[in-house]
Amino acid sequence: MDSTRQNKISRLIQKELSDIFLLMAKETRGVMVSVSVVRVSPDLGIAKAYLSVFPSERGDEVIEHLTKNTKAIRYELGNRVRHQLRIIPELRFYKDDSLDYIEHIDNLLKD
Repeated sequence: MDSTRQNKISRLIQKELSDIFLLMAKETRGVMVSVSVVRVSPDLGIAKAYLSVFPSERGDEVIEHLTKNTKAIRYELGNRVRHQLRIIPELRFYKDDSLDYIEHIDNLLKD
């Protein structure tokens, strides 16, 4: 069970990461990245961001690119939330494939 503080920080990080990825979308033509969920550890030191990537075929490539640029993304996040958070959590990115799973189940039900 997440505390109220964890939920607030998760929502804040989710909103700010979405804005950062929106600005980065101009660099990566043809790929849209949205932040599905952010989960923060109880000590607020690690933030796991689950990302939906469209088109989903390029998901692994995008996650790998973001993982390589984690320091720059964390720095930008720190600039945006420096008045709300004392410590900026370490970022970890994961592919959210729940939409692909839903589509797969839907196709199975149609057959």
